[in-house]
Amino acid sequence: MAITLGSLTLDILVGILTILVGCYTYFKWCFKYWERKGVPCIEPTFPFGSLNSPWTEAKAFSEQIEDIYVTFKAKAHKHLGIYAFAAPMYMPIDTELIKNIMQKDFDHFVDRGAYFNEIDDPLSAHLFALEGDKWRNLRIKLTPTFTSGKMKMMFPTLVECGRQLKEAMDIASNKDEPIDIKDLAACFTTNVIGSCAFGIECNCFKDRNSEFIKQAKRAFVAKGFELIKGFVAFASPSLARRLRLVLLPKEVTHFFMKIIKETVDYRESNNVVRGDFMQLLIDLKNNVKNDKGNRIGLTLEELAAQAFVFFIAGYETSSTTMTFCLFELALNPDIQRKVREEIEEVLAKYNNEINYDALAEMKYMGQVVDETLRKYPPVPTLNRKCVLPYKIPETDVVLDKGTSVIIPTFGLHRDPEYFPDPDKFDPDRFCEENKSKIVPFSYLPFGEGPRICIGQLSVRLLN
Repeated sequence: MAITLGSLTLDILVGILTILVGCYTYFKWCFKYWERKGVPCIEPTFPFGSLNSPWTEAKAFSEQIEDIYVTFKAKAHKHLGIYAFAAPMYMPIDTELIKNIMQKDFDHFVDRGAYFNEIDDPLSAHLFALEGDKWRNLRIKLTPTFTSGKMKMMFPTLVECGRQLKEAMDIASNKDEPIDIKDLAACFTTNVIGSCAFGIECNCFKDRNSEFIKQAKRAFVAKGFELIKGFVAFASPSLARRLRLVLLPKEVTHFFMKIIKETVDYRESNNVVRGDFMQLLIDLKNNVKNDKGNRIGLTLEELAAQAFVFFIAGYETSSTTMTFCLFELALNPDIQRKVREEIEEVLAKYNNEINYDALAEMKYMGQVVDETLRKYPPVPTLNRKCVLPYKIPETDVVLDKGTSVIIPTFGLHRDPEYFPDPDKFDPDRFCEENKSKIVPFSYLPFGEGPRICIGQLSVRLLN
């Protein structure tokens, strides 16, 4: 028996060793991909490639991207290759190359190459991630819901949530205690988006343990095996789908699907119509028809995915942008004073009542938001996927179909060639006189081209 167990243990060890050696050999071969293409690249390490381990806290992802950008830009390279695990990723540095990918040759880079799984992880199948005709058809359906006219329709909700924010600030400031401004900003954005996207009063200022806040935070907190799943989905979305990985925690999916289904059922059963984003989605669900008169509107799952990404994207990006904006205003009292004077001057024309038109007149405040988005872009990179073999102009390099492309937004926004003294907070970069001098495709807070963020107007309004 001992001999049998010993032999079994040895067989297992040999098997494990064989697998490890096989993996290492495979990775080493993959790590020569960019060398074979003649593209400069970062020396990768087994097994994570060019990026840090998901568990390391040595540097944030945005800092890693900036370091890579600065290093290769200093060597006068126009592009480079990196690896996520064994998966090669192409990183353009030159703004002309970026323009080609995002706009001029968009037909070769239609997809983002982001993970989505309609069957196992239905809330992941949203406009941001969908590909090909599914993305194109959904974009066409959703585009009319983000016009300035539709945003005006939701503006009263924004004003009411702003009033609640002021009340919360007044109460907090009277306590003579430090104020967690990120927490207040998150409550504000949750109230706005909860009402607009779900038609639900979240009351986050009164209930800091709101289920909406709790589930939104949970969606962004990855730990243990979740980190590995996220890294795999980033490196190879197709592999993640084949493995049927689910990135969202089950309780988050259950919460949002339940809320959305209940909201839709209630409105349809009681003929309730509201001027919000959820109503626009319900209208799309029920009223879109094809040439034969058959309904081809959104399914409940598609509707839920769009409402979910509207909430999650707005919750995190808007609250973070607001926090950084207020931080910079605190550090720069002259800029703060100028913003305040503009607000008072414009509101005086509107009987001191905030409305959509008044907000549109606040040009300097718009510059402050633009500069915040430059210095602190909501996402450090933009992603595309090569869907057809593509020859990079003025080179012999051909990107293979399926190659991921990573555009270094964080590096571009802090490049002194495009934004002199990049660490300085200077809203005048975006005044009418200077805005035209900004190099195209060096400023990409919402992306560019046909896949530019569909909700950029609502994000600007919120901020």
